[in-house]
Amino acid sequence: MAGISTGQALAEWRSSEQVENGTPSTSPPYWDSDDSDDTGAKPSELYGKYTWKIEKFSQINRRELRSNAFDVGGIQWYILIYPQGCDACNHLSLFLCVANHDKLLPGFSHVAQFTITLVNSDPKKSKYSDTLHRFWKKEHDWGWKKFMELSNVLDGFIDADTLIIKAQVQVIRKKILCISEQCKSEDENGLPFSIPFSLKLEERADRPFRCLGFQYRRELVCVYLTNVEQICQRFVEERRGKLGKFIEDKARWSSFCAFWLGTDQNARRCMSREKLDSILKVVVKHFFIVKEVTSTLVMDSLYSGLKALEGQTKSRKGRAKLLDAEEMPAPIVCVEEDMFVLVDDVLLLLERAALEPLPPKDEKGPQNRTMDGGPREDFNKDSIERDERYLTELGRRTIEIFVLAHIFSNKIEVSYQEAVALKRQEELIREEEEKKGKKSEQKAKRGAIKKGKKAKKNQVSIT
Repeated sequence: MAGISTGQALAEWRSSEQVENGTPSTSPPYWDSDDSDDTGAKPSELYGKYTWKIEKFSQINRRELRSNAFDVGGIQWYILIYPQGCDACNHLSLFLCVANHDKLLPGFSHVAQFTITLVNSDPKKSKYSDTLHRFWKKEHDWGWKKFMELSNVLDGFIDADTLIIKAQVQVIRKKILCISEQCKSEDENGLPFSIPFSLKLEERADRPFRCLGFQYRRELVCVYLTNVEQICQRFVEERRGKLGKFIEDKARWSSFCAFWLGTDQNARRCMSREKLDSILKVVVKHFFIVKEVTSTLVMDSLYSGLKALEGQTKSRKGRAKLLDAEEMPAPIVCVEEDMFVLVDDVLLLLERAALEPLPPKDEKGPQNRTMDGGPREDFNKDSIERDERYLTELGRRTIEIFVLAHIFSNKIEVSYQEAVALKRQEELIREEEEKKGKKSEQKAKRGAIKKGKKAKKNQVSIT
């Protein structure tokens, strides 16, 4: 049972009124809205908070305590605390649990991101821990065995003998996959069975989707922006490295250029496009990893980046104005109906992708947020907007490189390799025919010589 604990540097911000009350902002529309591409529940409708005040904490002698149940996303939850630790001596243990888990159907499965906060009288010292987990019948609770050392609990966390625990829970959006009289599933022993007249639910996985309500997302952006940047950076650098090696191989690059330039325009256009959904399914599978606390923020970044990419193809009006025109770099791909299409000649795009890095981070990004001289609340508001715009551009750039690499490796390079193989096969056939021709010539010459010798021998005999 694990999660990621944040440091004290952001504790004051996370407990500020701006986060608590959800102060409006002028951040990019794809971040502030809860618009979704289906009719499912919006992330803000699947988000909730709960505060648990444990009074007379010093008098508790029970091994564990449970909070009252609270509803988030249509699921009943409760907080579980072990005042003396759960398999961890001298530690406070905290968990989020699904209520009535013993009555759950074997097919129950919900992914949720949550934050548990131990409130300190000094907001800067409040303890925050975040994690992402798939809750199901066998893993109906998740949290931290070593949330905090007991010796630290007395350092401002107990006020008037009261311990305050807060929970933020974000259930990840679900999509109804099928409604049938019998939905097949498996029990806890892996044996198949059918659930009559039930709904089978599954995470939407056909394209990047919004995971987080804007209020919770703003908080996580301030905590995990650098982590998300590193994830995108690693992916882009890996793909750029592969393209760079391909281009640096002069013989191979020259051969590919000859192949591409020798291909007719219609074939080029066909190879330079791919079905949008077929690529986006792979994007989700690659980047959404349960247990990785940053997966939801990465998915939101990709969702916003995809919207920005789609907006570039349309007229820059209304909601399409995500970034100013002068701030928008030249696109690599565009969206045409249900297709991703490379916007330029593939030779130019490959060279550009191999050289063009990710957008630089604003100097007033999160690494400097505590160093700004202005009012902290105003600075945070401006900083969040910069972070969100940056994450949108990270998402857009990541999707572009993913699409380019996917189309190149799965269509263009495959066609190139087939052409190379065909050319090699033709060369082998020619070589074989040349060998046969030479053998025939040699055989004919030997036959002619033998015939000549025989003719001379006959002349000698007649004489």
